[in-house]
Amino acid sequence: MDAELKYFEKPDEKTEFPGGEVAIVKVAGTPVGKFRFEPGWSWSKNVKPIVGGEWCQETHLGYTISGRLHVKMSTGEEFECGPDSVGIIPPGHDGWVVGDEPYVGVDWTTSSEYGRKK
Repeated sequence: MDAELKYFEKPDEKTEFPGGEVAIVKVAGTPVGKFRFEPGWSWSKNVKPIVGGEWCQETHLGYTISGRLHVKMSTGEEFECGPDSVGIIPPGHDGWVVGDEPYVGVDWTTSSEYGRKK
């Protein structure tokens, strides 16, 4: 295996959608995404119209760098991801930015399809 270093400011792929974006780098063939959601962003308002469905069907294994993201599961469970938190969010959720600071996080399960019409 060779050493490999990538930078999110020069991503292999980038998807933009209203109020947000995801930059994806591939390291050892594995995609890693950096999400940025602006204040007022929500999956149901900004991504759902693009991809359809009632809930986000992606799995997210991620780390929050800054900002806050409130998550509501289809089961009714709710929680908030904040700076320095690490967690997994299974399929069947909605999420929205809390407060006036953008949400920035890194996701190790990012699909190149996130935020794109299927």
